[in-house]
Amino acid sequence: MTVDFAFLHSWEADILPRRPLIKPSRCYTYPREAEEVERGALEIMVQPAGKSEKFLATFALGFADPAAPTGLWSCPAPEELCAVAGGYAYMVNTLDPTQYTHIAFRPLLGVHPLLDHNLLLFASHHALMAWGPTGEAWQTPRLSSEGLRIMEIRGDELFGVGWDLLTDREVPFTVDLRTGRRSGPQSGSVR
Repeated sequence: MTVDFAFLHSWEADILPRRPLIKPSRCYTYPREAEEVERGALEIMVQPAGKSEKFLATFALGFADPAAPTGLWSCPAPEELCAVAGGYAYMVNTLDPTQYTHIAFRPLLGVHPLLDHNLLLFASHHALMAWGPTGEAWQTPRLSSEGLRIMEIRGDELFGVGWDLLTDREVPFTVDLRTGRRSGPQSGSVR
């Protein structure tokens, strides 16, 4: 389980080992329509900024696979938190917990705070998505047939490799962190 508070944040939170016997008066489940959410769910007690009372946030587990991350991250917007449960990522406004986004990558395979760019970067098998202070900043096109690796970040460029199905090899890619656009060599066969 990862806890990364690299970004300044206005809330406090504790990951609970299990659901409390006595629940607080404010409880939220993410996503709202989840069935069987308690099995393997991530339970977080959140204290928002100001005088708001604490709330219990229950996040449905995506995949029970060690490759799918679980944890809690601070975000570029100080009132937001990012909770990931088995590769399912949720962005929650702690001042209004009814306002949340369930990130489309399922499973999400990596979360990377990029402080110099004020972005929280999400990696899937095929693409990258950046979350900024006002929400989704950008999403790349497909970078890989199945599996990508971030090699390094230099200035405003991210360098990585993705596996190409047709050539059966890793193909390098470069992503502009300001726009999410792919640059550099591209394989025409990555679909």
